[in-house]
Amino acid sequence: MAGIKRMDKSKIYLTRQRLTELEEEVRKLRIHGRRDVAQRIAEARAQGDLSENAEYDAAREEQGLLELRIHKMEDMLARSAVIDESNIPTDKVGIMTRVSVLNTKTNKKNEYQIVSAEEADFEGGKISMSSPIGRALLNKKVGDEVQVKVPAGTLELKIVSIGK
Repeated sequence: MAGIKRMDKSKIYLTRQRLTELEEEVRKLRIHGRRDVAQRIAEARAQGDLSENAEYDAAREEQGLLELRIHKMEDMLARSAVIDESNIPTDKVGIMTRVSVLNTKTNKKNEYQIVSAEEADFEGGKISMSSPIGRALLNKKVGDEVQVKVPAGTLELKIVSIGK
């Protein structure tokens, strides 16, 4: 995918690495996860009366949750679009850009990478483009200042640099 001009809300933008990780996880859940749950159901069923068999009920509930998780991940994969990281513009904040900001109240610098919600990892410095900070920074340029309402109050951030 060339540079992202307009974000399609139905698309889920992922890096090639994250797409591969998701595909592998779905494959493991389909093969090993389903096999393991089916085995637990069979073992519980072998214990006799199913009407009062808590292990059977728990295994069936686990099966339902597993199938829901697989379905959600398959839907995510079907709607995913791989971001071509080599075409990421650095003149303004967008998905996959790294942005360095200065909190003008505390004089503290932070660096974030703007990512999709599926790749967000705040402790790893990856914030979702749909988070309050991510939304406030999108399409801004170096030198721009933004105010962001967060649970702890209002942040006043100045964009110091943008990169890949």
